[in-house]
Amino acid sequence: MHALIVVAHHDPQSLTHSVAAQVAAGLAASGHTFEMADIAAEGFDPRYNAADHLVHRTRATPPADVLAEQARIDRADALVLVFPIYWWSLPGLLKGWIDRVFINGWAIDYGPDTPVVKRLRHLQVHLLALGAADDDAFDRHGYAKAMRTQIDYGIFDYCGAQVVTSELLLDSESGGAQAHLEKAKTLGLGLFQVETVAG
Repeated sequence: MHALIVVAHHDPQSLTHSVAAQVAAGLAASGHTFEMADIAAEGFDPRYNAADHLVHRTRATPPADVLAEQARIDRADALVLVFPIYWWSLPGLLKGWIDRVFINGWAIDYGPDTPVVKRLRHLQVHLLALGAADDDAFDRHGYAKAMRTQIDYGIFDYCGAQVVTSELLLDSESGGAQAHLEKAKTLGLGLFQVETVAG
């Protein structure tokens, strides 16, 4: 099986990139394929512009860069997003990627007089969000629930995609890094494990 790993961090030496690489290593070790989408290095433009709005309103043909990203997702059985938490949310680069790529006519279908049709029911999603604060800080402010509401439900469930993994990898700057790398490798190794149901 095949996974698309999208990493959203400008520094290739970052822990975010290292976590993405460990997911990839686990996938390779378990005999699966992957594509790494380093959207910062690739220069993806996250700015939602007039052409994107025209696609949304009139179903115009999406810009070439959006079509290319959709094709990468279409080739994948699973989508893995690895990103730092900026201001309690996705980094702007990744949010813009979602804004421009997960569009009406591809991720969903809807119009003024029609209900939403979720078009990504076939896609499994794995979210790995890295944060510097510890669990207590995130728990005190209800961030885990907020993340799941905003991202898991508000984005992916709206499109019908199944969020299989939604992990906060916290305390990343003061001791948690090695555990996060090990968890990422384990995730990659088991990403496509089929659960057997006892009969």
